Amino acid sequence: MKAALILPPREMFSPDGSGAVGLLLKLLAGPDDIVYGMPTTNPFDTAAFRPVAPKLRLAPVAMRYAAGLAAALRANPPDIIEVHNRPDIALFLTQRFPRIPTSLFLHNDPHGMRGAQTPADRTNLLQRLAMITPVSAYLRDRLLEGIANPPSVRVFPNFVDLDAMPKPRPEQLILFAGRIVADKGADSFVAACSLALPTLSGWRAEMIGADRFGANSPETPFLRALRPQAAKAGVIMTGWKPHAEVLQAMARAAIVVVPSRWPEPFGLTALEAMACGSALLCSPRGGLSEVMGKAAVPINPDAPRDIAAKLQALAGDDELRAEIAEAGLVQANRFGLPAARARLAGLREAALTHWSQRQPHPI
Repeated sequence: MKAALILPPREMFSPDGSGAVGLLLKLLAGPDDIVYGMPTTNPFDTAAFRPVAPKLRLAPVAMRYAAGLAAALRANPPDIIEVHNRPDIALFLTQRFPRIPTSLFLHNDPHGMRGAQTPADRTNLLQRLAMITPVSAYLRDRLLEGIANPPSVRVFPNFVDLDAMPKPRPEQLILFAGRIVADKGADSFVAACSLALPTLSGWRAEMIGADRFGANSPETPFLRALRPQAAKAGVIMTGWKPHAEVLQAMARAAIVVVPSRWPEPFGLTALEAMACGSALLCSPRGGLSEVMGKAAVPINPDAPRDIAAKLQALAGDDELRAEIAEAGLVQANRFGLPAARARLAGLREAALTHWSQRQPHPI
């Protein structure tokens, strides 16, 4: 089966090619698949990649990209089209290719997406697309919110290549990795470390990340305010690092903290931390509760004293820390790459079957 995997038009490739959806598709794409995306200096080396030349010069960015996609797909028609994270582009392609089933993979809350904001929008999507596949049950519930007689929707969780994860070699390191913004609880991490570190002899804390992904991320007011607080707390802020270096840091970290305030659509950072053998402290908001299961210590991102107390308990108990790290590795194995590839094959067959059984829809 030849599939066209469509990256979002604004999927950003950092110097190591680690756009969020791009990272997943680099692992997932098979030998018969073609990944389409905006031109990049870091094309996929594990799958066929076709840069999209935008069309319709005066149209909005998304529609220029969609028109370029249509031209590329018309030259090499696939058996199935899989659009990642853009409902509006998925709908556009169903109009241009009514005989080819189009599926939509949701990586973010559809309530904030053009073409999926209202129950009527989402009902239209469910009627016109071959399949919609959210990355978490949390996103599935958001997709179906307000829809009368909602259909069954399959979840396709994010995943990791466990064989490619660095081997755990834990040091007395407490790590935060992610965007340095309030939604991610970066300030709560600093506040918790300011309370915990003075009582933890030999331990240190680091933060990897910036406001955005990439070395050219701007210095925001939030970052400017946080830096002196981190320095006073003894927390080292390293700035943005390539994805491979983040994973190496996780393998060195005895403890990783994911104190997200906002409901994460999935929570890939938490999964990667467990896969690298870290003991995880994690906020169970949004899709994170599904990722962490019972293999992490739950925390309240708005209660730094609670986080500090749990850091102190975990740092001071080698046996407990090892037990949680081992539970995390077991949990991470539920999200391995071979299982993801098998699930994708099943989803594609189901999408084709569903599409073939439906009545033709208007063009």
